[in-house]
Amino acid sequence: MYSKEEAARLRQQFWITFGKYMKPIAGAEGMPVNWVNYKTGIKHIFFRTDADQKKVSISIEITHPDAGVRALFYEQLLMFKNMLHDTLGEEWEWLPDTVNTQYIPIAKIFAERAGLSIYNQQQWPEMISFLKPRIIALDEFWINVKPVFEDLSA
Repeated sequence: MYSKEEAARLRQQFWITFGKYMKPIAGAEGMPVNWVNYKTGIKHIFFRTDADQKKVSISIEITHPDAGVRALFYEQLLMFKNMLHDTLGEEWEWLPDTVNTQYIPIAKIFAERAGLSIYNQQQWPEMISFLKPRIIALDEFWINVKPVFEDLSA
């Protein structure tokens, strides 16, 4: 087991490593992107990358505090489900009503790979290889559908 400080250092080092690996990759519009902290530009819609001692995951999270608006955003994404899956080259899991780690209600669309640990540096290449094509594909998908969510948010 690691001390809290060592565990925190390993988590931080993983995300620094991932960020450095992704830095030279431009977004779908040709502009630089902060891949580790991707900004969708729409309040309450987030692209999250996560890694812990058991798995690595990537998700779209809708966090709007109003359940009706959250459901509307989710339903709109559901209309783009085929486009999303085509862009990703795989199907993701869809949860219209769940909670995040702080027990706040959210809607979530995600993919994960179990059996990988952020605390095992030998697994980092596999974790990065899982995240990289998916966050790039999400960026490509997002530039096509973002205008719809800008209109819904207005």
